[in-house]
Amino acid sequence: MSQPVTRTAETPVLNAIDLSVVSVLSSGGALEASGEQRKLVCLLSDGRLLIADGQSMNPHVQSYRARLDRMGQPFQACAASIEVISRAYRRLGTESRDRPHSHTVMQVEAKDLLARGCRNRASDIHIRVNAHSTEFFFRIHNDLIKVGGQTRDYGERLLATIYGAMTKVSDNSYKPTERQDASIGDRDKLPDMLYGVRIATVPTSEGSLMVLRLLYNDAGDHVDLRPLGFTDEHATLIQVLKDQPIGMNVISGPTGSGKSTTLQRVLSGQLIESQGKLHVLTVEDPVEYPIPGAVQTAVTNASTEQERSRLFSAAISNSMRLDPDTIMIGEIRDGASASSALRAAMTGHQVWTTVHANSAVAIIDRLVDLGLPLAMAADHTVITGLISQRLVKLLCPHCKKRLPAHPAALPETLMQRLHSALGDHLIEVCLTGDGCDACNGRGTTGRTVVAEVIMPDAKFYAHLRAADKTGALAYWCNELGGRSIVEHAIAKVAAGLIDPQVAEKTVGHLLADRPYNPIQA
Repeated sequence: MSQPVTRTAETPVLNAIDLSVVSVLSSGGALEASGEQRKLVCLLSDGRLLIADGQSMNPHVQSYRARLDRMGQPFQACAASIEVISRAYRRLGTESRDRPHSHTVMQVEAKDLLARGCRNRASDIHIRVNAHSTEFFFRIHNDLIKVGGQTRDYGERLLATIYGAMTKVSDNSYKPTERQDASIGDRDKLPDMLYGVRIATVPTSEGSLMVLRLLYNDAGDHVDLRPLGFTDEHATLIQVLKDQPIGMNVISGPTGSGKSTTLQRVLSGQLIESQGKLHVLTVEDPVEYPIPGAVQTAVTNASTEQERSRLFSAAISNSMRLDPDTIMIGEIRDGASASSALRAAMTGHQVWTTVHANSAVAIIDRLVDLGLPLAMAADHTVITGLISQRLVKLLCPHCKKRLPAHPAALPETLMQRLHSALGDHLIEVCLTGDGCDACNGRGTTGRTVVAEVIMPDAKFYAHLRAADKTGALAYWCNELGGRSIVEHAIAKVAAGLIDPQVAEKTVGHLLADRPYNPIQA
C-alpha cells in the first residue's frame, strides 16, 4: 500500500528519470490521472509515484493517492521536481493543459500564498516562472527557501492576476517582457497580518520573476528600539535626535536591513511622547507601515523612473507647505530628493529619511555623490544624526552550540580574529545549532540589529570637510564615545547571541581597533 513522503531537508528531489527503462502508468488506462493531477503526479511502472516537491498535501495529489489506495495499487511516493513530471508527460504527448483560471480563483490562490508566507514570517516571496515550471521561494531570516512548485502556465496566470487584479496602479496590465513595480494595499485582498505588499517584476532568460515584499502590520505594536537590537546607548542618542526641533537624521543600510521598521518606531514614539501634538507628515513610495497619528502620503502611478523622481521631489516640496513639525521621507534616491530633504531641514523642520550607504560616516559621501555640496552636507546644524544598521540572524537559545565545545567548527583564520578581538571573553561565544522544535529546525529565531549611531558635532564634520575620514572616525570613537557597527557585532558574538561566521558575512571581518571591553549587546 501507499507510503508517506518522508523527504527531509537533506533528501534530494528527483530531477531526472530514464523513460527507456520505466513507463508512465498515469497517462492512460485504469490508472490515468486527470488533467489537474498530471500537473503534480506521475505514476511509473516501477511503483514510484512522483509527487511535485512541496505539493504532497495538494487536494489533487491527495485525491489521486486515495484512488490508488482504493484500487489496491501499491506505490512508493517520491518527491520530484515539477520539470521531471512535465517532461515525462511531454515525451508521451499527453501533457495536460491548464483549464482557464478566472482572476477570482487565482486571487484566492495568491492570497493563500501570502498567508503561507505570513505564517512562516517570510520577509519576501519569490515567484520564478521558468521554461517549463514555476517555483516558489520564501525568504526567512534572510535565507531563500524553496516551498513548492507548479506549472509554467499556472505561474503566468498567477503573476498576471497579482499585478492586474490586485495592485493599485494606473496601468494594471501585466507585461512579462518589462520591468514593473506596484503595490497591494486593499485590505480585502490581503491576509489580516499584512498591511501591504510591494511588488517588483523582471523578465528572465526563461520567463519571469516576481518578488513580493511583505509589509506586516504589527511593526508598530512597540515603540522601544531596544527589542530590535539597539543598545541603551543607541536608544539614548536617538532620543536626543527625536527631541531636537530641527535637523535631518539619516538611516542607512542595504535593502531588508530594517530601516523602515526603525523609522516607524521612532516616529510612533515621537507622536506618543508629544500626546499627538506634533504634525508628522510622511512622503513614501509607497506607504510601507502604518504610523498611527501621522499623515502618510504616497507617490504612485509614475510610469517612468524620471517621472517618479519628479513627483517624489514635488511631494517633498509640497509637504513643507502643509505646516509639518516632522517630515519623514521614505528614501533619498536621487539628487532632486536629496536637495528637497536638505531644504526642508534648513527651513525649520525635523527630517527623518533613509539612504543606501555602507556605514554611518559614508552617508555624507553618498549625499555628496547625489549632488549636495560638502559644506552643507557636513554641517552639524543641518544633518544632525547618522545611523547605520544591519540585521543578523539571532541564535536559537535552545539548540545553539557553545564554541569551546566545538573549537574545530570555525576556520583557523576566524578563530585567530576572535582571539584577537575578544581575548579571554571567548567562553560565551556560540555557533548555530542543528535546529529544534523551538526554532522549527532552523537554528535561529529571528534577526537582531547591529548598528552604529553618530551624533556629529562641528569638529567631527571639520575632519570630513578636510577629507580626513580617518581622523573623523578616531575623534568619534575616542572623544565622543562612539562604537562602530563591527564593535556592536563583536559584543553580540561575545554574548552568544549571533554566530561569528554569520556576523562576518554581515559586517565584515571582526577586527577590533582597540581592546575589547564588554558593552551592552
